[in-house]
Parts: sequence; structure tokens; C-alpha cells
Amino acid sequence: MPATPRFRQGAGRPCLDFVRTLRHRGSPGVVEELPDAEALLAWVRQCGPCTDATGQPDSAYARELREAVHALITAARADRTPDTHSRDLVNSAAAHPVPVPSLDPAGHLAWRADDPVRATLALVARDALDLVTTPSLTRLRNCAGQNCGALFLDTSRPGNRRWCSMGTCGNRAKKETLRGRTV
Repeated sequence: MPATPRFRQGAGRPCLDFVRTLRHRGSPGVVEELPDAEALLAWVRQCGPCTDATGQPDSAYARELREAVHALITAARADRTPDTHSRDLVNSAAAHPVPVPSLDPAGHLAWRADDPVRATLALVARDALDLVTTPSLTRLRNCAGQNCGALFLDTSRPGNRRWCSMGTCGNRAKKETLRGRTV
């Protein structure tokens, strides 16, 4: 039986899934999902290509990078120049080597890196730089779910998606609408 995912995915870009590790951003119920090295390793194993990542990564650095990515995206959406610290931190993270693919003896794809966490964060940083410099930025949305705060890439044809996930926020909103009709 597959393990239940610990972290939410499906925002449309790896950098957005990473930013989601601060759940309910801007609300009183904010939840930090990367409080320590163990949680960061779990995120890398679940959301990155290096499923066998080990070590004692710097979770404080990861949280700082996450906030820099968020600041970079926020500035780009507002057509503002990002603050120097955020820009420099994301640029620096993006400069690190990324995981490389190889076939294992059974012919399955495996990803390798000397430092799998740093390499995965380099992928996240590169993805953020790509997002803020491409037309995809115009398809970035804030979830309409109450207290959600998640960003997601709207890939729907009409471009009118409202929720980060129909399975969570969308379903909750539909239930609340239905309850309102029956009262």
C-alpha cells in the first residue's frame, strides 16, 4: 500500500509546491511544514527526484530560500523589482549542481547528486527563475479557499480555476455552498 503523501503537491510547478510548505500563509492558522532536517528530507524524497536523499540538511536555509522564492514571485506578479536579498539567494541556490539521471541495473531511472537536498533546492530555484520570467506568470493564481493562501498555476483552458485543489479547497467551498442552500 503506497504511503499517504505528507506534503501537498499539484500546484503546477516545483517552486510553487515548495512555497506551499508554509501552509495557510498570512492567516492565523499558519503551519510550518519544514521545521527541521527530517521534514526537509521527507519533502525532498516526496517532491524531488532524489527519492533516497539522506543527510542532515540545513532546514533554516531551506525556509529562507522558500521565503525568497515567494518574495521573488510576489514581486514579479506585482511588476516590481525583487528585493536584492531574495534575488541573490535564489540566484545562488540556482547555481548549484542539479540531480542527474541514470539507469540503474534493472533499467529504472534513478536520480543522483552529491548533495541531494541542495541539488533539489537548485531545481526549485531554477524553476522559480523560469516562472517569473515567462508568460506562465500570468496564469498564476491565489486559491480562493478560505485561509488557504496557496499559489497555483492555472492550466485550465479558460484560465478561470479558483482553487488550488478540487480535492481540498474546492470541495470545502462546494460543501459550504450546499449547506448555505439547505439552511
